[in-house]
Amino acid sequence: MHEVIVKGIKIGGKNPLVLIAGPCVIESETLCLETAKKIKEITSRLKIPYIFKSSFDKANRLSIDSFRGPGLKKGLEVLKKVKQKIKVPVLTDVHCSQDIEAVARVADVIQIPALLCRQTDILVAAAKTGRAINIKKGQFLAPWDILPIIKKVESTGNKSILITERGVSFGYNNLVTDFRALSIMRDFGYPVIYDATHSVQLPGGKGASSGGQRQFVEGLSRAAVAFGCDGLFLEVHPDPDKAPCDGANMIDIKTLEVLLKQIKKIKEVL
Repeated sequence: MHEVIVKGIKIGGKNPLVLIAGPCVIESETLCLETAKKIKEITSRLKIPYIFKSSFDKANRLSIDSFRGPGLKKGLEVLKKVKQKIKVPVLTDVHCSQDIEAVARVADVIQIPALLCRQTDILVAAAKTGRAINIKKGQFLAPWDILPIIKKVESTGNKSILITERGVSFGYNNLVTDFRALSIMRDFGYPVIYDATHSVQLPGGKGASSGGQRQFVEGLSRAAVAFGCDGLFLEVHPDPDKAPCDGANMIDIKTLEVLLKQIKKIKEVL
């Protein structure tokens, strides 16, 4: 397996499980700094490598009225402050090719959203930056369909690739996780991350917005680590019920440490 290194964090193979976590979208500088600080304190105690995640623009919201975030310029300023003040690598997603150059100057990992994972121009442009690329597997894809997408990134010479499983469509407004996908995609030679929070999302479940079933996040996280993955992706918030985006499937930061202790024990047993 290719070992992916992000600011000294080694991902894949026999390396420790990595955590990618943060609020779904940048709501404010204060929220991001406080959330990143608390998560870093927890992961430092548990000796779990940590990458901060948040989005500057959620361009794929269902409704025109949905909160999207502060936009490129202000969002990158916040992410830069998280890097400088909290001293953690940052991950954020891109929705159009023209943003990639600016994002690459700040982000340590560029994420390709699930709904855009087959968009060749975005994949290639992101890969050419030399940054690590996290490809969210589309909920409309079989796990083996990720291989041609990997090859698009590899075509640029970039082999710093992460693949993230986030569930697959199961009828209308529902997702289900097939844990066999973790093994199938790891066989392609790159680290696989499990996104436990988006896997419990109910797309369009509230009509003009998505719902979620956060009560299943912890169980799915434990199952994914037991089955075998290289990292966990968790959207975390100090008050998920008041979050303007994806609150129904984000977990409360107060529950994070207990969950991480559990999954660390599972990983150690394996």
